Amino acid sequence: MHEGERIQAHVVSVWRESRKLLSLGGREGMLLLTDRRLAFVHKTSAKINWWNAVTQRQVLGFLRSRDTMIRHDGYGERELAEDLGNPKNVDVPLHDILDVGSEDAAWGSVLHLEYEAGGRRERYRYSVAQDWVKYPVKEPTKYMKVDWRPFVRYVRERSGR
Repeated sequence: MHEGERIQAHVVSVWRESRKLLSLGGREGMLLLTDRRLAFVHKTSAKINWWNAVTQRQVLGFLRSRDTMIRHDGYGERELAEDLGNPKNVDVPLHDILDVGSEDAAWGSVLHLEYEAGGRRERYRYSVAQDWVKYPVKEPTKYMKVDWRPFVRYVRERSGR
């Protein structure tokens, strides 16, 4: 991370699915937006007790306001820099984002993202999960209706798209 880089949005309990042909399943993690990058962190050093408390607070917060430009206590720039040291986490500079958009579906809200990584185009969709089934494989059973528009607007302004 760069000196002075700040987290602008931090959404937990995010389900990411690839938009590739023949792609199966998804992955749970945190979606973070800074003034220079978008990160999807699914391997974190954050404690499970912190994660459980934050996901519950986030659900209650989204029931009051659907705005995705939120931050959570207990996870800041230092923790993000540490988590981005893990190569399994996704770190996309805003200028590498090719397209970003959102839509409201009957079951929840979706953020669509396309970016360049390693010379290849990557396409994903992100949704905020409210409830999970853990057996046989962890997957969301219920999604939240959130407002991705401020998030999309911020990315478009910074990425030049």
